[in-house]
Amino acid sequence: MFGFLKPPPMSPRLQRLKNSPLFGSLKPLELKIVDGLMHERRYLPDEIVFDEGEEGQALYLVMSGQVAIVRDGGEGRQQVALLEPGSFFGDMALIDDTPRNAQARAVDACELAVFFRADFLALMETDAVIGYKIALALARQLGRRLRQWMGAQAQLEAL
Repeated sequence: MFGFLKPPPMSPRLQRLKNSPLFGSLKPLELKIVDGLMHERRYLPDEIVFDEGEEGQALYLVMSGQVAIVRDGGEGRQQVALLEPGSFFGDMALIDDTPRNAQARAVDACELAVFFRADFLALMETDAVIGYKIALALARQLGRRLRQWMGAQAQLEAL
């Protein structure tokens, strides 16, 4: 009864956005607006998404496949993260244009949704509520990473 009042099911792409910590607080209509700003990119195995030192211009959301985050270390390149579908990376690029501090490389064939800084800034001007929700989620994520890094530094100092 009243089945016609149920919202239509979300597409797999919108569901993936909804499951991301960055876009999880958005309502279905807000997700559609953000999805309309996303650019789809496909990468082959071992293809570089961006290189360490490049200017950051976009955030990337892993839709399928895996992406390795690699940094130059004292003993060559070190993988610092392996990202699965639903993960996002390059998020600092939404805030500023400082150089990337790591390389992102496709581990296998992957599809990424790309959210450019210019689109994010335009969204903040045209729909402040959506922009606020994304900015708050981004700040929380950056805070989590900072706390993890500080905890790791404290452990190193204790050794």
